[in-house]
Amino acid sequence: MASQKAINNSLRLRYIRALERFHKSVVSYLSSTSDITKEGYEKKVNNSLKLLQRVEETALYKGDFQDLEKLIKKIINYKNSDKNIDDIKEEILYESNQLDKTKNARHYKKDKHSHSKFNDWE
Repeated sequence: MASQKAINNSLRLRYIRALERFHKSVVSYLSSTSDITKEGYEKKVNNSLKLLQRVEETALYKGDFQDLEKLIKKIINYKNSDKNIDDIKEEILYESNQLDKTKNARHYKKDKHSHSKFNDWE
């Protein structure tokens, strides 16, 4: 039988994947659809929300995942707001881009102007 820690890790991973799927679905809709309507946005969020609600919500400890969770809650709250759809699109895409930038900042580091790494060769 699996330990409780392994079960918690698998539940957390399943929740994270559901969050990422929800996020990707809504962002791709907003960025690729030419004429976005408020009704279309609400329908897309509702359909994506059905998949997200199948998974049990768990505690997330990493900052990126917490930021993703906050963004998704904001997306869901925008569904019932009175804001203009263009403003909603702009805010969601901006925050999604900022989230991606923080994720990628850890992975790609340039040593563009550091010559100190070649000092050992001389």
